[in-house]
Amino acid sequence: MVNLLMATPDPTVVERVERAAEPAPTPEPAPASTFQVKNLSVWYGDKRAIDDVTLDVASNAVTAIIGPSGCGKSTFLRCLNRMHELVPKTRVEGTVFLQGEDLYSSDVDPAIVRRRVGMVFQKSNPFPTMSIGENVVIGLRLNGVRSQKFLNERLEKSLRMAALWDEVKDDLHKAGTSLSGGQQQRLCIARALAVEPEVLLMDEPCSALDPIATAKIEELIYELKAHYTIVTVTHNMQQAGRISDYTAFFYLGRLIEFGPTTKIFTNPNERQTEDYITGRFG
Repeated sequence: MVNLLMATPDPTVVERVERAAEPAPTPEPAPASTFQVKNLSVWYGDKRAIDDVTLDVASNAVTAIIGPSGCGKSTFLRCLNRMHELVPKTRVEGTVFLQGEDLYSSDVDPAIVRRRVGMVFQKSNPFPTMSIGENVVIGLRLNGVRSQKFLNERLEKSLRMAALWDEVKDDLHKAGTSLSGGQQQRLCIARALAVEPEVLLMDEPCSALDPIATAKIEELIYELKAHYTIVTVTHNMQQAGRISDYTAFFYLGRLIEFGPTTKIFTNPNERQTEDYITGRFG
């Protein structure tokens, strides 16, 4: 007769029991969202530019918007601070929440939205009649700031954050247009940062720059995400892969796929995404 009490237990069974007794791994919490975009559609006259887009933009991260020309990338970006409203016959449906506040509510001032959500454009656009220093603080002056001490402090802080202070601190009186292309773009970033926005939008910020200036802007973006939520439009797949934490792929006004950049670039769910990233079209 077999002594059941003395029988050697099956190691496979023991292993299964031990695994079952282990606590389940705690799932990683979802990242906090600065923007919640829900069912966003945009028309320019009769032409639909954005078609029912829903996504959340993570806080203190870089989100890249990619896709072929004319797919709605810049329109989507401009909807995040209502700049698209400057285009005649524009109509919007859906909602865009910034930190839980509906930006399209009737009691929300678009000027306040644009102060909270700064923007840097494809072509650097320093004001040609203003000095480097005045280019940075003009937004503060327009908002009624008159204290020269405060303006000087914010000027230095903004230029330091834009990695430009050491290059221009002795030339603040010179015209902003006297700077190189890459410096002008960083000057525009400093100008956007001077009013202390919550978000920084960038529409192809490196497309007109040489590789050295592009590298400086990319390094700056990486450093700024510690303080700001950044959303950038880019045609450059390599750049999107280098600087972004999340990537959204747009095609013909629709959001095809959105997720962590590493997954989008290495294991996308949609065939269209893979075809675009690998250069089969676009």
